[in-house]
Amino acid sequence: MNLKNLYKLFRNSKIKSFGKEDAIIAANSKEKNVFFIRKGIVRSYIINEKGEEVTFQVYAETNIFTNVHSILFNEPSKFTYEAIEATKVYVIDYDLFLEITSKNPNLLEWNRTYFGKRIIKRAFQRSESFVFLSPEERYKKFVKDNPNIVNRIPDMYIANIIGITPVSLSRIRSRIVSKKD
Repeated sequence: MNLKNLYKLFRNSKIKSFGKEDAIIAANSKEKNVFFIRKGIVRSYIINEKGEEVTFQVYAETNIFTNVHSILFNEPSKFTYEAIEATKVYVIDYDLFLEITSKNPNLLEWNRTYFGKRIIKRAFQRSESFVFLSPEERYKKFVKDNPNIVNRIPDMYIANIIGITPVSLSRIRSRIVSKKD
């Protein structure tokens, strides 16, 4: 899918801006919008039983995110989606998204192959990484997959995403640096 076709889809959308720490999708909402990030970073997180925020995923420019629980399962969102920095998004209602993509062969194929599968693929890859990769390998993969945002998000979020503590993340970084010397 090229960006030209994607912009065709989102020309029927609204542009919204969010400030740092603004909630874009609230936990327990059944909002059914699709968001395309034009500028900024968004994180999805839950509040655990200790009352702590645990970051699940981050999304940066040219990424799409949505309330997967509502769209796929008709359930309230398990996550809050929050802007990490000033963020501008294109927003389109999911029903309109489906209507538009069904009328354009390029967009329909993209909807089937990219949108749905990418959401599921990201979830599977994250789960598989906890089974097959060490914490250091998960960190290296995160950096490789997200080179443009590693220095734009707090270490605590990176640690949450790869399933370690911030202290462990610091140790991993120190080991990596010492191996390069």
